[in-house]
Amino acid sequence: MPKPMQMVLHLPIFEGPLDLLLHLVRENRVSITDIPIALITDQYLEYLRMMEELDLDIASEFLVMAATLLEIKSRMLLPKPPRAEGEDEEEDPRAELVARLVEYQKYKALVETLQTWEAERKQWFFRSPDAPVPDYELPIPLGELTPQHLLRALERLLAEAVDIPPPAILTPRKKLSLRLRMVEVWRRIHTAAEGMRFEQLLDAPFTRWEVLLTFLAVLELMRQGRVEARQEELFGEITLWARKEASDGHPAA
Repeated sequence: MPKPMQMVLHLPIFEGPLDLLLHLVRENRVSITDIPIALITDQYLEYLRMMEELDLDIASEFLVMAATLLEIKSRMLLPKPPRAEGEDEEEDPRAELVARLVEYQKYKALVETLQTWEAERKQWFFRSPDAPVPDYELPIPLGELTPQHLLRALERLLAEAVDIPPPAILTPRKKLSLRLRMVEVWRRIHTAAEGMRFEQLLDAPFTRWEVLLTFLAVLELMRQGRVEARQEELFGEITLWARKEASDGHPAA
């Protein structure tokens, strides 16, 4: 007698309730800022029912999100009271959930990008039997560096810094600010035709306060797109350049 055919049902694995919500938004091809809460709530609860039928452990955070969705759904179904003249419009019940979902989407996109980079790097193979291990070189395209690459230079400079109180304590009337340091750093990098190493932005002897303030100024200029970091070889010196498309004006705070 033939054995009865078994049906295997595979459910996608979600890292949390926001991951499931984002999946439903994408599956329904709706705007993340204008979620059809009734539809998404029904589908979310259906997923939980399927998980229960399969005897899967449902984390408490999934149940909390289910309660939140039901509350939002009920608030949106209730008729809105008439609004008096000059009274502010009532806040969208979905606003807080949408804000959390948008923030989660940003982090998830970043993780997916990093995973793509990791998969691409796994396809790279370097083979040179005649060369010693220290001679292996990994080419790094210009402009690929991120602010994290500056941490190595920061740690080295902090170790060399003079352990004295910050200038603001020694001379209380002299006010040091991030904006003033950004202007000075931008001026020096902008006028350096061949670029400038991070270490060259500090005049010895320098304090830990000056190192940290300079590091924050460089990070902010990179965020504004005015400065880029380059590295010609793996673990090589990091050089800072003024971007050609950056304006000649002072950087914004």
